[in-house]
Amino acid sequence: MTDEFKTISAISEGYYTEKRSKFLAFAHHVESVDEIKDILASYRKKYYDARHVCYAYMLGAERLDFRANDDGEPSSTAGKPILGQINSNELTDILIVVVRYYGGVNLGTSGLIVAYKTAAADAIAHASVEIRQVEERIVYDFPYVMMNQVMKIVKEMSPRIISQDYDNTCRITLSIRKSMADTLRNKLEKLSFGE
Repeated sequence: MTDEFKTISAISEGYYTEKRSKFLAFAHHVESVDEIKDILASYRKKYYDARHVCYAYMLGAERLDFRANDDGEPSSTAGKPILGQINSNELTDILIVVVRYYGGVNLGTSGLIVAYKTAAADAIAHASVEIRQVEERIVYDFPYVMMNQVMKIVKEMSPRIISQDYDNTCRITLSIRKSMADTLRNKLEKLSFGE
């Protein structure tokens, strides 16, 4: 498993129109299902007069948590094509919402698939895609006298310091790229055993 994944950094928009039907696409960076529910609720409220608010999302570096929703469109004509665009661009931690305003002319299943796919692709095309690292958190407790040795390892390996607590027993919480986590953990453990 790689310790990198692709996601988007900010909200982006896409647009498609076919036979007077309008498809407004919005791509969001998301990190939880609760966040997704809030975003969907806001779109349903904002676009209350739209016929459909379809979406798909993918969560996690392993890309195992995903969902596609047709919101009343014929089965697999909306959510699945949106999810297909997420997959073909190998993105995760992303939600794409496509709001459809019906134009009075039926597009048929193939027309709907093309419309949702194209709107989602347009939102991705306007997004700034970035590569992020999968990180692992390490919490390390140590006596104050070991501070210099611990900070030397921190300087050498450059993990992100999430929190530090210097009391009778010191505690530091670090976040580092997953592929480097075992090395950092081993170096800190060697300090504990005085090696």
